[in-house]
Amino acid sequence: MRLLLVEDDHRVAAALAAVLAKHGLQVTHARSGEEALHALLPDHGPGFDVVLLDLGLPDQDGFEVCSRIRLRTAIPVIMVTARADVRSRIHGLNLGADDYVVKPYDTGELLARIHAVCRRKAQETSTGPEAEGAPAPDVIGLGPVRVELATRKVTVGDEPVALTRKEFDLLAMLAQRPGVVFRREQIISEVWRTSWEGTGRTLEVHVASLRSKLRLPSLIETVRGVGYRLVVPSG
Repeated sequence: MRLLLVEDDHRVAAALAAVLAKHGLQVTHARSGEEALHALLPDHGPGFDVVLLDLGLPDQDGFEVCSRIRLRTAIPVIMVTARADVRSRIHGLNLGADDYVVKPYDTGELLARIHAVCRRKAQETSTGPEAEGAPAPDVIGLGPVRVELATRKVTVGDEPVALTRKEFDLLAMLAQRPGVVFRREQIISEVWRTSWEGTGRTLEVHVASLRSKLRLPSLIETVRGVGYRLVVPSG
């Protein structure tokens, strides 16, 4: 099992990597958010089975890193932090983290959680599209709409569409799981990295802007009282 350890404290990382190695894990250490994101690029080695992500990083908040990881890949992410409050846990899970471990933790429990999230991922893969040999795409086709996750480019037909950063993040989030209903609170937490209060109107404006720019009003469907989902055009 290959694990990406994202931890800025070298002594903590070295000690933890030694323990994990004794249990058969191959550990790669990233000291910052950007270093972690670089290591997860598809052309940088065979890839990882799980990410162990500390939230206290020197270059950017771990929540931001988790959000950017989730826009690129479905790799399991376990957040590790001293933040024990419930709101932080909920925020992390809404961003797409698969588990949340609070320091100080028992090494045996951490190992159990690592294996648990990897088992769940393996089960999902064995019953999903990837079981038939279809890898998770870097480019998503949605009828005439083409979303390139790595380059953050969007085209409709052959015409490029200029989106703001938040518009792209919102579209990418919905496009990676077409047909799945995302709660408004979940979208706000992941795309805007804040709570729902006072941000609901912003979400509505961005959805309306996407519908207009893509010239496909029915692409993003409003699920009354819940949130939004992406409907792949038939043509």
